[in-house]
Amino acid sequence: MASISLSFSSSIVPSPLSHDKCKRTHNPRSQDPIFRVTRNSISAPATKTASDSVPKKKHWKQGEFPGISERSFRGSTGRIPIKNLKKKLDKKNDAKAWVNTVTEALSERIDKKQWLQALEVFDMLKEQSFYQPREGTYMKLIVLLGKSGQAHRAHELFNTMIEEGCDPTPELYTALLTAYCRSNLLDEAFSILNEMKNLPLCQPDVFTYSTLIKACVDAFKFDLVELLYGEMAGRCITPNTVTQNIVLSGYGKAGKFDQMEKVLSSMLQSTTCKPDVWTMNTIISVFANMGQIDMMEKWYEKFRNFGIEPETRTFNILIGAYGKKRMYDKMSSVMEYMRKLQFPWTTSTYNNVIEAFSDVGDAKNMEYTFDQMRSEGMKADTKTFCCLINGFANAGLFHKVISCVRLAEKLEIPENTAFYNAILSACAKAEDLMEMERVFKRMKDNQCQPDDTTYFIMVEAYRKEGMNDKIYYLEQEKETWITDDKKVSQPEDDIFS
Repeated sequence: MASISLSFSSSIVPSPLSHDKCKRTHNPRSQDPIFRVTRNSISAPATKTASDSVPKKKHWKQGEFPGISERSFRGSTGRIPIKNLKKKLDKKNDAKAWVNTVTEALSERIDKKQWLQALEVFDMLKEQSFYQPREGTYMKLIVLLGKSGQAHRAHELFNTMIEEGCDPTPELYTALLTAYCRSNLLDEAFSILNEMKNLPLCQPDVFTYSTLIKACVDAFKFDLVELLYGEMAGRCITPNTVTQNIVLSGYGKAGKFDQMEKVLSSMLQSTTCKPDVWTMNTIISVFANMGQIDMMEKWYEKFRNFGIEPETRTFNILIGAYGKKRMYDKMSSVMEYMRKLQFPWTTSTYNNVIEAFSDVGDAKNMEYTFDQMRSEGMKADTKTFCCLINGFANAGLFHKVISCVRLAEKLEIPENTAFYNAILSACAKAEDLMEMERVFKRMKDNQCQPDDTTYFIMVEAYRKEGMNDKIYYLEQEKETWITDDKKVSQPEDDIFS
């Protein structure tokens, strides 16, 4: 049995707030102008005795500045108020530095899609005296949680925002609805829609309906799509091109090409909802994903005849389709054509090429493409490393899987369900079930929810070894995840004993 120890002894997840960034800083240079003004404005007057015959020179009329009298400065050298003021300014600057450190740390966690660490930093921020609830911050966190499959946590955060006195907006409600849609929780999403309809200042708009329509389309619930279209008409909300593109994609994925062409024809005849390059990308990607290269190329030419010009994403779709069919000559031709037209190669471009070599276990060309990607300064993402891990596993190079996981940790690549599934699959192919179980535990400890692919990988690995008892416990756990949509406290020892 091959061993693929992915030692997670060094924590993949960094601490919520590093000490270096939390260290309070002080910039004395910013205080020099303040000190100069202070010395000129409230310097101590010359001390005079009662026997002096020279009358005092007054710079202001009596009673003009009642808060500052000559007696208050008599006997002082002037250094004490400056020293006290300096301490106050130091303290104020330190407080400002702490504010910047915490807010920057929060922004950094959000940018890196580290939702768990972002919530920990946000809790730290709320404990500070300077904290003020802001709708923009809550919006970013709700969107992040939605993209991370944490819809219920997004709702909890939304309720916290209301309790802190922030007024909900249609945009915030739509972000919450989107979080449920991303997790395929349609009942909860429709509940949010109904709640919006009962609030005069939070009425749903075309973006709200388009988001919900996409969720229904992805679930192939076209009866609900028609229901939502009727509701939009009743509210005088006109579907836009984005809405129609979503429905086009749904009909295409479901193989309902007649309805797809019907929607496209109505868009061509419309004056307000004309097809665009996204329409083009939607339709050719439908056929690309189905492996129908001829239909993909046919529709590509049709849209060109409509006067719609391709963009970078269009070419990436073509590259991905040719790569999956191992049509490397056409794939290379499209990439050369992009260079000729000065279209930049993006992360998605490289990912499609890496994935093409990954599927066939061509580690040499896969690594070469990845090295070229990094040499051109292109930033790798989670999909890049998923493809690399799958490719090395398909080639039987399990030691390189370990190196790949460590590199992803070093580059702080966001870890999602697909990332862990790739590692689990590599462990299963290496027949290292002990490491597979450790990765699965790590996945749940990091609040990364398993999906159908996760359980399929593990069940097949156990079935291959005849471990029916573990298959039983795993299937029971899967049912619990589906019904509760959240992790439950089930002893790991009962599963993996």
